[in-house]
Amino acid sequence: MIIGIVAIDRNFAIGRGGKLPWYFSADLRHFKQTTQGHVVVMGWKTWQSIGKPLPDRINIVLSRAENLKLPPGVIRFANPDDVVRFAKNAEKDVFVIGGARTYSALSDAIEKWIVTEIPLSVPDTDTFLPRDFLNDFEVEAELEIGDRLWVKYLRRKPNL
Repeated sequence: MIIGIVAIDRNFAIGRGGKLPWYFSADLRHFKQTTQGHVVVMGWKTWQSIGKPLPDRINIVLSRAENLKLPPGVIRFANPDDVVRFAKNAEKDVFVIGGARTYSALSDAIEKWIVTEIPLSVPDTDTFLPRDFLNDFEVEAELEIGDRLWVKYLRRKPNL
């Protein structure tokens, strides 16, 4: 299953200068617990901001550039269709972890979203998700994870 996982502020911001514009240990802990043992897919800029493979996960970088210097074990896929094909045969969940272009490129393939709502309007943010990115999804559950943060679990609405 392909799952988008993201933290957004009240203005749908997800980043500033290539990094998360906030720090909440509860959100980082939730992200780690949720994605550990699975697959994470990220764009090149997100890969650069993290700087190393996330441990105990299969790390995939989505980039058309062929000459990327990636450490052993990190997989590069050139296009979103490669990710979708990989996910169909994967025995683990595939989490799309950013950034905005990667979320957009895989938006039609994402079956579920896990969205942490950051209770702030963070100034000077420069990366956003579209306000309608969850229009085709319905809330399955909500969870309070600490630090005044709530996580919504959403599933794609069935086609009628």
